[in-house]
Amino acid sequence: MALAVFNALDAGSARRLLLACCEVPTWADRLVANRPYEDTDALLAAGDQAMRELTDDEVARAVAAHPRIGERASGWSRGEQAGVARDDRTRVALVEANHRYEQRFDRVFLICATGLTADQILAAAGTRLQNDDATECVVVADELRRIVLLRLRKVIDE
Repeated sequence: MALAVFNALDAGSARRLLLACCEVPTWADRLVANRPYEDTDALLAAGDQAMRELTDDEVARAVAAHPRIGERASGWSRGEQAGVARDDRTRVALVEANHRYEQRFDRVFLICATGLTADQILAAAGTRLQNDDATECVVVADELRRIVLLRLRKVIDE
């Protein structure tokens, strides 16, 4: 979608489009309220800033909307995780990594999987399992921000 089309959408349509990128109403509402954007960089900068200001509860809400890495995904996640779990060995390893992570942090393991191999994702999961809770909260918020900005760019580039 062209930026001009996004800028011209009624508020409800623009909000629904943004909520598909990130299921945090305050984030979507902020971006809708600040239209029109002069260019894609301005929209991405606004989206980035709004992501950096999410509360821990808002991050948790957005993370809860994501499927486990390596599971059957739909929507945005399907393309983002394409090719991650191509064989049974990898699927089993990802299920185990997800389980360990969820036991440790009580949330879905979230990673910006675009461009990563299964081995890279598994290595990241192993590393992140060693984080303390505060460090992991920062990492999760950053991974979420990266995912959302990729999605936002795709919306405007389509």
